[in-house]
Amino acid sequence: MRKLLPAFLLLLLPAMLMAQKFTAAELSRYEQEAKTVTIIKDNWGVPHIYGQTDAATVFGLMYTQCEENFQGIERNYLYQLGRQAEVDGASTLYTDVQLQMIADTADAIKDYKTSPLWFKKIMNAFADGINYYLYKHPEVKPKVFKHFEPWYALMFTDGSVSATVTGGLSLHETESFYSGAAPLTGALKQRAPTPQQLLDERETGSNGFALSPSKTASGHAMLYINPHVPFYFRDEVQLVSKEGLNVYGAVTWGQFFVYQGFNPHCGWMHTSSNADVGDLYAEKVSKKDGKWYYEYNGTQKPVIERKIAINVKEGDKITQRTITGYYTHHGPVLGSRNGKWLALKADNRSYKALLESWLITKANTFTEYKKAMDLLHNATNNTVYADDQGNIAFWYGNFMPKRDAKLDWTQPVDGSTTATEWQGLYPLNEIVHVYNPATGWIENCNSTPFTSSGISSPDKTKYPAYMAPDGQNFRAVNAIKLFSDAKNVTMDGLIAKGYDHYLTAFDVLLPALFNAYTKANDSTKNALKEPIEILQQWDKRSSAQSVATSLAIEWGNRIMLGLPRAASSEAGTYQTERLNTALKEMSDKQLLASLSESVKSLQTRYGDWKTQWGDINRYQRPANGVFDDNAPSIPVGQVSSAFGELPSFVSRTMNTKKRYGYSGNSFIAVVDFGPKIKARSIITGGQSFDPKSTHFTDQAGGYINGKFKDVLFYKEDVLKHVEKTYHPGE
Repeated sequence: MRKLLPAFLLLLLPAMLMAQKFTAAELSRYEQEAKTVTIIKDNWGVPHIYGQTDAATVFGLMYTQCEENFQGIERNYLYQLGRQAEVDGASTLYTDVQLQMIADTADAIKDYKTSPLWFKKIMNAFADGINYYLYKHPEVKPKVFKHFEPWYALMFTDGSVSATVTGGLSLHETESFYSGAAPLTGALKQRAPTPQQLLDERETGSNGFALSPSKTASGHAMLYINPHVPFYFRDEVQLVSKEGLNVYGAVTWGQFFVYQGFNPHCGWMHTSSNADVGDLYAEKVSKKDGKWYYEYNGTQKPVIERKIAINVKEGDKITQRTITGYYTHHGPVLGSRNGKWLALKADNRSYKALLESWLITKANTFTEYKKAMDLLHNATNNTVYADDQGNIAFWYGNFMPKRDAKLDWTQPVDGSTTATEWQGLYPLNEIVHVYNPATGWIENCNSTPFTSSGISSPDKTKYPAYMAPDGQNFRAVNAIKLFSDAKNVTMDGLIAKGYDHYLTAFDVLLPALFNAYTKANDSTKNALKEPIEILQQWDKRSSAQSVATSLAIEWGNRIMLGLPRAASSEAGTYQTERLNTALKEMSDKQLLASLSESVKSLQTRYGDWKTQWGDINRYQRPANGVFDDNAPSIPVGQVSSAFGELPSFVSRTMNTKKRYGYSGNSFIAVVDFGPKIKARSIITGGQSFDPKSTHFTDQAGGYINGKFKDVLFYKEDVLKHVEKTYHPGE
């Protein structure tokens, strides 16, 4: 017979069950930490987190992140730790293989244990804040991570989107190499990407602009922060402590540092860098007595083997698959081509990368900011900078290995010789950079740094090709026109430039089309007379009320999809050059046929080819993630940045008739660095992930139309707009 529990134990049972994953010592620590943190959410739902110490503020940050989007935090760590297959099944197995081979948890644990006490406290607070949330919210059911560890932060040291560098090696190559009974040593045919994948690759990017005091109406330096990422990828926060931390900006879910933002003295915008910071080494391998060896300097070195166990969801069960991973001294072997294994050498995870990301948030001067960047381990970002002393600066990358400039580092190099080894890192001032240009402006739109400041741009001939392999794109062409003659720029004026709707790609596309039309026969001219006239009268600015925008984007997408596949990721950045070359090779018949097909497609899908762009292109934030033409949505006049528009709104059909945005402008801010910070910001849709919250879409109109809210940076201003004040756990 089962014994009944005493009544008082029944009352305590929920708490006992809730606390079963945490020790008494942990719970006591969480409660004490929570008392040292105050969270004030303003009238936009933005959390301003005030802590006694930096660590306390981090504790509060992680707790508030969990309140809004624990799912997003866990999803990021499933990726970073290579454990997605536990949730998604075999479809992500080889992504997990790549990630587990690239970043070893044992290295992260070692880095944590050897960290200085002050930084260890911050990592402890990072884990404590998440764990305290899970303790206080037993209704939240983690898919995998029921207890976060401090060293997890050292597995996620870059706040970029898909920041893992693979040296140009594809996931398909890893799958083909490791899915067979034995590693491949033969040639590998790569799987061709889909047309949509090709187009999507051209639709990524970010903008960073900085103006010197000589260019602004206030006489202060100004910064424009404009990352283009998947919607809702980051949170807008302020972090303040009594140890000198006071920073505002965007935090990637699951990280404890402001990735793009500003403090009372300086600000920074990171754009994705195409600097070559990861290389593939072609290893000549052979097998002897059942063991693998690779050739190096005329000798045979043993290939290192490591068993990798990956849990994979199969229906309602979890099965474990064990894969033998191979390594040379260059790094993990992730694939093979032409009979040689490909080993990756990169800096995807490092203690110094995380430390650098934290230290820049506390830098109060140009000198202090450069000192933080002297750690040289931000592997995937460019940086546009401005401060309250009037300095503006730009660095193309940060982590930059020295290599033999005579070699083509966009392709795998010979792994059998010391001649291809890295020779240390370039110091900060030898990386491509701009400090206080005479032109008074800096732009970076994921484009070549050699046009970043007009005549004050760096000299391309002074740097090896691998250091800055980017070509030019149409966003940068637009930005250069906007800033070259800029004078007396106000905050509103800088926002207007950031939201400029001019589509510079059509400066190239339309003349080719119009020229083809003039040479067409009468039948073709008659058939296309009306659409050509609409495009001829168009000002090349996208708008929700524009039929020409609908027609131009439909036709332009067809042309973009017809571009030949780039030979490398670096070659793919030469957008203006590639389009000019492709148009020269396209026949008049192809250009006109594409326009005819575009007209027919619009007619078929929308019932009238003369449909305004805003009737096609919409903003919607569905509570269940499923887009619906019958549900409320908002017309959007922007297009993707692929056509040179500075604000980006990437959209496509989602099993729908209309197109819906899913990526592009996210957290955006403009900052005036006077004696007292003035800033405005906007975020995609709204701060909250709760569809019932007023902050779910309360910023959507401002986001679409470029109407920013005032940033409440000083506590006296925050206190005038309080919506909620509490300690974590209340």
